Amino acid sequence: MSQKFPFSAAEQPSTIPPLQADATVNPQKNRKGLSRVWHAAGYSLAGLRAGWHETAFRQEAIASVMLVPAAFWLGRSWVETVLLAGSVILVMIVELLNTGIETAIDRIGPEWHKLSKRAKDMGSAAVLLSLLLCAGTWAMALYQRFAA
Repeated sequence: MSQKFPFSAAEQPSTIPPLQADATVNPQKNRKGLSRVWHAAGYSLAGLRAGWHETAFRQEAIASVMLVPAAFWLGRSWVETVLLAGSVILVMIVELLNTGIETAIDRIGPEWHKLSKRAKDMGSAAVLLSLLLCAGTWAMALYQRFAA
């Protein structure tokens, strides 16, 4: 089935503004160079602070304080160290993305909707997969170091 529009693509009114961010809405779009980097870093720190209010992220961050230094002790090469530390940081990254998805869904509305549930479930599955990857990586490294 095709939808009917009040005008064809060739007859679109010229009053429709292009899809660009207005400078008054988002001043970051007008920043250049180090100013843009500086402000982007501030937004990133604000995101980390917002993530800290999530219990799961806080638990993962506290675990990373112990696991990242342990990766330098456990890893026998720089590749192993990067894989061990990277798998821990990956869990935190995926948790932040999942929190962002959940926050955006909650912003849309509190009512239950099957697409909202699906998006949240997929974000949760991504966190689970990152945790399994991290646990598997650490288990293999510990086995190689102590049992092999």
